[in-house]
Amino acid sequence: MDDYIKNRLRIEIEKAYYIAKRYKSASSFAILYFEGDLNITDLGHFVRISDHLLKTDDNHYFMHFTFTEHNDACKASQNLLLKLDKHLKNSNSCIAIDTFDITKSPTIVINRLTQILNAAKKNSYSRIEDENILNVIC
Repeated sequence: MDDYIKNRLRIEIEKAYYIAKRYKSASSFAILYFEGDLNITDLGHFVRISDHLLKTDDNHYFMHFTFTEHNDACKASQNLLLKLDKHLKNSNSCIAIDTFDITKSPTIVINRLTQILNAAKKNSYSRIEDENILNVIC
């Protein structure tokens, strides 16, 4: 991940923290892994209009589910995977979601999402995982 992408991620996370503090609103962060050809414009057709997307590399997309609690982010992720599966005929994708915590630095958020995603790829019981998968592996 290059410095430009890291900076964009940091800004997106810090902006979410500011909104959470100021307006007491929930958010959730996730990373989508998708094998295959998918551009950000196509992906944008399958997410809610309030969600923010950032392509981090060829197969990974950072997602900010704005105004969304953890459980609702899981439901939104299920809907996203269902739509991607139907439209693109690809069932190799998975999503990692982390609990929203404004005390975590943007670097920690990104590292945790990466750990969750890697654990999900290795021990995939589900295509949508959260930080609980890290407790199972440890």
